[in-house]
Amino acid sequence: MPSSSLYGKRKRPFDTLLKVLIDTAAAVTVIVLLGIIFYILVNGVSYLSWKFISTAYSETNDDLKGILPMIINTLYIVVITLLISAPIGISSAIYLTQYAKQGRLVKAIRFTTEILSGIPSIIFGLFGYTVFCILFRLQTSLLAGCLTMTLCILPTIIRTTEESLLSVPGSYKEGALALGAGKLRVVMGIVLPCAMPGVLTAVILAMGRIVGESAALLFTSGLSYNMPKGFVRQIFASGRTLTLHLYQTAREANSPDAMHIAFATASVLLILVFLLNRLAALLSRTLRKG
Repeated sequence: MPSSSLYGKRKRPFDTLLKVLIDTAAAVTVIVLLGIIFYILVNGVSYLSWKFISTAYSETNDDLKGILPMIINTLYIVVITLLISAPIGISSAIYLTQYAKQGRLVKAIRFTTEILSGIPSIIFGLFGYTVFCILFRLQTSLLAGCLTMTLCILPTIIRTTEESLLSVPGSYKEGALALGAGKLRVVMGIVLPCAMPGVLTAVILAMGRIVGESAALLFTSGLSYNMPKGFVRQIFASGRTLTLHLYQTAREANSPDAMHIAFATASVLLILVFLLNRLAALLSRTLRKG
């Protein structure tokens, strides 16, 4: 006799086949991901050293093949972009879910946001170069790159934060309003803290998009590898990130160690993304306990 499920229904062969296919797809995805990470680390970690991480880079001097300027530029791009985009994206999601009248306008905004999230980054790069670099006269600079990346990640932050806010049970909000709490206090004191894990997930996804972006920054932030000469001055100067450095080094391959440098840069990039994600996860746990 065929075995029964929890609800007394017989298990059909199609259900078993579907489960096998899902498990197989998940296993293949994990294996491929681990294989890529392992391949990069094996070819890159052996070339890592303190000198490689803490020195500048020069195309003509073989003794200067470090990536310190690129690490600094990457942190500039990540921090400044999140400082601009996170408040705007989270505030927009709060307005769309808690204050705006749910009608055609809100549906149109959500529809266009989803369309923007699917636009290739090279289009954002061309737009950022035309508007920020030329029209606003920022030239190729880190600030132009940050503004361009803000446009790239805003759809991700808005839509993910929206889903997190909508997942909060409505009884929480109704109970607080019944006790006499104001709308702003309910939203900021109850709804947003309950949705904070999802909000931080949106920030983590945006962070990964920033660190791994190359096409949009290629046109806007530039490829300069000079050491920063000042905090404010560097924002208005051109600078390549780790991803751009990886791309440029592997593409030109103008030295015998070019591919070693590329793999080592990729390893640092993976480690940096891991550390940033762990930092965001630690912050998430801290906020939950608070």
